[in-house]
Parts: sequence; structure tokens; C-alpha cells
Amino acid sequence: MSEQSCFIENCGQRVYAPAGTTILCKEHFIDFVTWRRKKGGKGLFRRYSGMTMAERDIIIRDWQQSFTVST
Repeated sequence: MSEQSCFIENCGQRVYAPAGTTILCKEHFIDFVTWRRKKGGKGLFRRYSGMTMAERDIIIRDWQQSFTVST
């Protein structure tokens, strides 16, 4: 397993999965997948797999703005 940490500010958990060109811990990855499914339904879920990494980064930035991180 990588020694890198989640890219979410103030999150020190170890990486779990990629989301675009960034990496997330398991908790944030599951939250992202849940958000993505709610936001776009199955259409976005299927379309996401065919997107380039740059296109995926736009979606993850949109998701990142949907929550606040407590310190």
C-alpha cells in the first residue's frame, strides 16, 4: 500500500482508490461514489468510465465543493 495520504485537506488517511488523477481514502472514495451516483444517476455512473482523467478531475472538484472538512 502507498504511503501517500488522501488529497482532501486535513485528511491523513492512507490512499484507497483513484478518483480522476487524485487519490482518496476509503471513506472519501465511498462518499464520492455515492455523491456521483445521486448527482447523475446511472447515466453519469456509466459515462464516468469513458471520461478522460482531466474530465474526471472536473467532477471531483465539483464533489469536493459539496462538503466542508472540519479541523
